[in-house]
Amino acid sequence: MSRRLAVLLSSVAVAAVAVSTPALAQEVEAATELGEIVVTGSQVRLPPAYAGGQVATGGRAGLLGSLDLMDTPFATTSYTEALIRDQQARSVADVLQNDPAVRVTKGFGNFQELYVIRGFPVYSDDMTYNGLFGVLPRQFVAAELLERVEVFHGATAFLNGAAPGGSGVGGAFNLVPKRAGDVPLNRLSAGWSGEDELYAAADLSRRFGADREWGLRLNLAGRDGSGAVDGEDRQLRVIGLGVDHRGDRTRFSADLGWQDHRIDAPRPSVTPTGSVPAPPDADANFAQPWTYTDEQQLFGAARGEVDLTDDVVAWAAFGGRQGEEANRLANPRAQANGTLSAYRFDNERRDTVWSGDVGVRADLTTGAVGHRLVASASRVQSKSENAYAFSNFAGFASDLYDPVAVAPPAADFFVGGDMDAPNVTERVENASLALADMMSFLDGRLLVTAGVRHQSIETRSYDYNTGAGSSSYEGDAITPAFAVVYKPSERVSLYANYAEALVPGQTAPAVSGGVPVDNAGEVLDPFRGEQAEVGAKYDGGAFGTSISLFRLTLPSAFVENNVFAANGEQENRGLELSLFGEPVEGLRLLGGVTLLDAELTRTAGGTGDGNAPIGAPELQGNLNVEWDIPAVPGLTLEGRAVHTGPQFVNAANTVELESWTRFDAGVRYAFEAGGRSVTVRARVENLADEDQWVAVGGYPGANYLTLGAPRSVSVSISADF
Repeated sequence: MSRRLAVLLSSVAVAAVAVSTPALAQEVEAATELGEIVVTGSQVRLPPAYAGGQVATGGRAGLLGSLDLMDTPFATTSYTEALIRDQQARSVADVLQNDPAVRVTKGFGNFQELYVIRGFPVYSDDMTYNGLFGVLPRQFVAAELLERVEVFHGATAFLNGAAPGGSGVGGAFNLVPKRAGDVPLNRLSAGWSGEDELYAAADLSRRFGADREWGLRLNLAGRDGSGAVDGEDRQLRVIGLGVDHRGDRTRFSADLGWQDHRIDAPRPSVTPTGSVPAPPDADANFAQPWTYTDEQQLFGAARGEVDLTDDVVAWAAFGGRQGEEANRLANPRAQANGTLSAYRFDNERRDTVWSGDVGVRADLTTGAVGHRLVASASRVQSKSENAYAFSNFAGFASDLYDPVAVAPPAADFFVGGDMDAPNVTERVENASLALADMMSFLDGRLLVTAGVRHQSIETRSYDYNTGAGSSSYEGDAITPAFAVVYKPSERVSLYANYAEALVPGQTAPAVSGGVPVDNAGEVLDPFRGEQAEVGAKYDGGAFGTSISLFRLTLPSAFVENNVFAANGEQENRGLELSLFGEPVEGLRLLGGVTLLDAELTRTAGGTGDGNAPIGAPELQGNLNVEWDIPAVPGLTLEGRAVHTGPQFVNAANTVELESWTRFDAGVRYAFEAGGRSVTVRARVENLADEDQWVAVGGYPGANYLTLGAPRSVSVSISADF
């Protein structure tokens, strides 16, 4: 892609924002003065916001850097800090409630936020932080840290490499930390929500230097108290510090974050033993009062790029995380009448993760063809220390509708490791090398991208009690990608792609169904998911929409003829439609629809062929509407509807979860008081206070149920000084 094309595409994006959103025009002009127009392919700079300010005009596409939406041969959405703030989002999950292709659930037996996209899970620790894997806190990421939440739909092994946790088949999420703007910011916020939860935050930023080339942004936030779920108490402490430099030939950013998050008596997921029990009251809590989850995470990342020549740019990024987790859990199983049984499970976990990425891109022209050549190498290595302790598996009884609090049973029945000093139980190293050529034809109307990535995965496991090595695995794979974008007009972009996902191979068990497995202990080669997709995008300057059709397959393993192998397959076909922007001044729309046809093929003995996988609804839909009241300047009303269709609860497809719909509403009023900007926000989620199970599973093969949150009121006030 030529430099002239990059300037043109970025200028069009900036012009669209300047014309469509007057409130952003001054920021765009200031950015122009600082030479911040060209963002195409940048590893550091961000595309500007789209009309309405809720989404951006583009986002990160892995090693290709930031791309304009119309140049990206995949389905993507990038949610902005303005949307995050206006909706009073607490975490990434709250932001993703706006995405029609994503549904939020919990981890397997824990309280990790987990996201399902195109019918496949993405674990929270498989998200990237400014393009780096492994750096983000596990379980939960506070929204106060984020400038953008970028959603990538589809397989990303070529663009990002394999996710270290083994998820990410159906999509990827990149979180972008906050940056200092051109105008000094001193923002203080306070709020209340749930029963008595209090909230306070400070957001401060400055730019320094002769040309304001250095930026500094500090975020502090805290929450404490009981939410809308009875007896569930939360404490959150967050610190985020970001620095950036934007020079004529260099760009740099570095971020350091600390998060302390604890929940006492967290409401657990419920695993049905047969039919699905009727959902209890949405504010009911069937957790044991002695359960809790507690995690502390220190993390950071730095990324920079330098123009070696006018046509050659090099970049490097490095990050790390040190985390500690402690959990005391009792996730129950439930009969159809609501009778519960559970046992205690304690675990301690400590993680040390290092992640790096280096690369170079070069623009050149051969005849009438423009090329952007990209080479990238990345590496993620982690060390995990773990210990666990179970109470007697006979467990204790309770009731979903009339919970019974019991004394915590002794966790001494089945123990692994020392809870006070866990041993190292796993080391993982992922390394990859990728090459790509982005070609431009017909004066930039036709863009063709071809590339390949070589990925190696190495895992070593150690005994919980002795620390001795117990097993190891080494594997590698090559994942290609091919994509085309054709723009018949300035407003329309057509695209197609072939890409692959990559997950570590599974280990053959010793016994299956009471019969020895012939290849016990063998580690299978990495599983490849294959994706084919076509789509179209429309950018009207103030309003945009996109549609995509995709087919995504992933092998599955089971024992057949006494051999454990990748004998099965899951095939997900779907259609995604999205819309965004401000079609009429003062009216903003954000939403869409996802249709999914997920099917299991080549199952064991063929007994499940044609069945749908657990937790894969055929229909999902979202619509968020904001309206600025003309008669009252500064007053905005907002409403959101979220719908999810029925989902199967078991592999046999004999038990089904009912569809559900949730309505949210909000109001905000922005005004000036004493020469200072003040915004008051109020929001109600689950307006009708519906009692409903909202998700099945999330972890492959599991069918635990997640109860939707009750009616929850949040009120906040923020002032800029």
